[in-house]
Amino acid sequence: MDAQITPLLERIDARERGLATAAEQLRVQIDDLTLRLRELDEEMENLAVARKTLLALPPTAPEPAESPPVLPAHPAYQQILTVYADAAGPMRARDLCERLDLAIMPKNIESTRHKLKRLVSLGILTEPEPGLFAQHRPSNSAPPAHSTQVDS
Repeated sequence: MDAQITPLLERIDARERGLATAAEQLRVQIDDLTLRLRELDEEMENLAVARKTLLALPPTAPEPAESPPVLPAHPAYQQILTVYADAAGPMRARDLCERLDLAIMPKNIESTRHKLKRLVSLGILTEPEPGLFAQHRPSNSAPPAHSTQVDS
């Protein structure tokens, strides 16, 4: 061969090897990117299925609103609540009897205490300490609604 052609062929061979190496590196990168692309596509499909499933679920029922306590029908209960609406603080059964103009007798005090305990059990009044009764104040400080009545 010609002495001038040999260096050119060697340069072509070197360039060819360099291109083959670069091409192989690109093929590896393409394989990695193809795998990563497939993983991303699968994840997007999973999200689409999750969205479709969630949208197909029936709507959840709202939490039932707490109904107001039912006030016993006896008029004494309404009288007690009227006194408590004007009261500055907790009262004992005896204090309530005085405000209701009831004779301070054991039967009246016990009857009043029984009614106060019933109002506590209904969540209308509270008993912060034994024998001391206070009006239950919800967080919005509005007095409880008492439109529905039951027999005592």
